[in-house]
Amino acid sequence: MIDIRYSPEIEKARAEKAPMVALESTIITHGMPWPQNLEMAQGVEAVIREGGAVPATIAVIEGTLCIGLDEAQLEGLSKTRGAAKLSRADMAVCLATGGTGATTVAATMIGAAQAGIGVFATGGIGGVHRGAEQSFDISADLQELSRTNVTVVAAGAKAILDLSKTLEVLETFGVPVIAYGQDAFPAFWSRQSAHAAPLRMDDAETIARAHLARAALGLSGGQLVANPIPEAAEIARAEIEPVIARALADAAAHGIAGKDVTPYLLQRIFELTEGRSLTANIALVRNNALLGAEIACALNKFTR
Repeated sequence: MIDIRYSPEIEKARAEKAPMVALESTIITHGMPWPQNLEMAQGVEAVIREGGAVPATIAVIEGTLCIGLDEAQLEGLSKTRGAAKLSRADMAVCLATGGTGATTVAATMIGAAQAGIGVFATGGIGGVHRGAEQSFDISADLQELSRTNVTVVAAGAKAILDLSKTLEVLETFGVPVIAYGQDAFPAFWSRQSAHAAPLRMDDAETIARAHLARAALGLSGGQLVANPIPEAAEIARAEIEPVIARALADAAAHGIAGKDVTPYLLQRIFELTEGRSLTANIALVRNNALLGAEIACALNKFTR
């Protein structure tokens, strides 16, 4: 057995069978600088509450899987240096050794499933890295989406990735990729990519019904809801692509590899865009949280 600790807010939500939305914690420890990371985390939780659901930020703290963080834990995590970046491969080790770590998309899905939470809102999923034909660098997030029955709301995959190969792998794994309100697959900071989404849905209730239908069919895995960044906050593809190319070249020149690649690229893009990428990132996370709350409320209505 593992030690799972629910925050008082989550304990109450579970007792009352209220709708809940899981949130990852690597975006706090590895995705944004202090104090914007704490402000973002608090703001996203507030958006979910305003949407009628209960936020459940997930992390491992001193060997305990925490489902929901109180204010002190949230602030403490936002200031923590050296927290492990946890995915499927190392989550159990962190628990067994009493470590502290922030959960990626894959690890957050695992935690959400343990807590019976069916919806998870994040920024962007991991995927197939550019140059993966040489590096074989493919995020565990993709396989987790094929294994764990959680609906993940994201602004597509992170634009630093090879979106074409990411979509191909998701198709191979049988993961439904649903664009929300448009036909194109969004590209994180940009509303549009060069790729059409395999599926489209325009309302939260239909997405919730699809989540339940997968379970009824006995299908493993969740579904990815690709929610485009609000138009006012986006950085257009034509503008961001040269910036990404420069950041990738810099990463290669410095020998950045493995789990260090994504945090490095996000920080370098932040520098090259003079902070605009962070502003856009915060906007898209809040937007995904709002849609996540709507889906969670719809799912709750159908299952109460």
